[in-house]
Amino acid sequence: MIAELICVGTELLMGQVLNTNAQYIAESLAPSGIDMYHQIVVGDNPKRLTEAVRIAFSRADCVIFSGGLGPTDDDLTKETVAAALGKDLVLYGEEWERIVSYFASKGRTVAPNNKKQAMFPSDAIILPNPNGTAPGCIMEANGKAAILLPGPPRELVPMFRDYAMPYLLKRSGHRLYSREVRIFGVGESDVAYRLDDLFKNQTNPTIATYAKTGEVTLRVTAQCFTEAEGEALVSPVLSAIRDELGDCVYDTNGRELAKVCHDALIESKQTLAVAESCTGGRLADAFINYPGSSAYFIEGDVTYSNDAKMRRLGVRRKTLDTVGAVSEECAREMAEGCRKHAGTDFALATTGYAGPDGGEPDKPVGTVFVALACAEGTLVKRLNLFGDRDRIRHSAMLHALDLLRRNICTK
Repeated sequence: MIAELICVGTELLMGQVLNTNAQYIAESLAPSGIDMYHQIVVGDNPKRLTEAVRIAFSRADCVIFSGGLGPTDDDLTKETVAAALGKDLVLYGEEWERIVSYFASKGRTVAPNNKKQAMFPSDAIILPNPNGTAPGCIMEANGKAAILLPGPPRELVPMFRDYAMPYLLKRSGHRLYSREVRIFGVGESDVAYRLDDLFKNQTNPTIATYAKTGEVTLRVTAQCFTEAEGEALVSPVLSAIRDELGDCVYDTNGRELAKVCHDALIESKQTLAVAESCTGGRLADAFINYPGSSAYFIEGDVTYSNDAKMRRLGVRRKTLDTVGAVSEECAREMAEGCRKHAGTDFALATTGYAGPDGGEPDKPVGTVFVALACAEGTLVKRLNLFGDRDRIRHSAMLHALDLLRRNICTK
């Protein structure tokens, strides 16, 4: 089954509104086994919209529309699509009553032009909209289908998820089953080289590579009819990837590195504190983003100045005077002081030169030390990172998380 997406709105063409609906719908369609080869953005112009509808229906089984279902004269999607399919619009009394009630619940009086939002072809499938005034609908004709959705994401997302997607799954006859492999500690080119045989011989499942800042993601996707069949096809490929890349693979279900650490800390019932210099709170934020982090996350110290490192963490003046704040010794003392002060099982520390200024001949910008203190001792890792200030700080955070991940998971 081939689907096409038409997003309607001059504001999209002018860049006044970010088209998040296109991303959401495309991501949602992928697991269903529905192919999408084209997307169109067209303004609120009846002639151009009519042409876009004609082109889309010439090459797709189902065309999904976003936007243009409002009450104003330039909201033309429903009328245009109905005309293209040879359908007339009639008033749906129940939908009009719902719109009137919706306005009343907000303490407002409905305007006469809102009545057009209750107009549909007599054989349309209505898609309820509890979050706004514009119902969506599905029109069918000549073996084709048009799915019309409102433009505001808070209305479109639940309507697509709860009503449009079940309809599409019934029509597609098959689906795609995907697993997302998250990798840290090896670059994209190395991943491609080491998995070259898998890439060359792929048929079903297929493997796609996505590079993010500091890490690599693989999406392994099988075309199948059931989830069980998809899992059976994908599992041997996941095993082969793990065999080749080892513990650089930190998850095969799409969890981020911080989420892997979060889950491991909760499962092991161990606690954590962090002491940050160059990452400036990013480590703490990475954990606190997840509900339930209060079960293990005790505190975070952003000790940016040398005075704060000494006063809060017990870093020795001698260390700072002899080897400096960006050093293995300072990172070690930060982690150990943080763990002692917080009374936790683990403590992470970061210190480094994020740039663009600073650095030394033997420790240029991008030099970062991350440390992990625990009952078995303290591990310190020196990193030579690159990029701008934001990239260096983000990469330092990921390396600290990975250091923690590897040591929680080995206990």
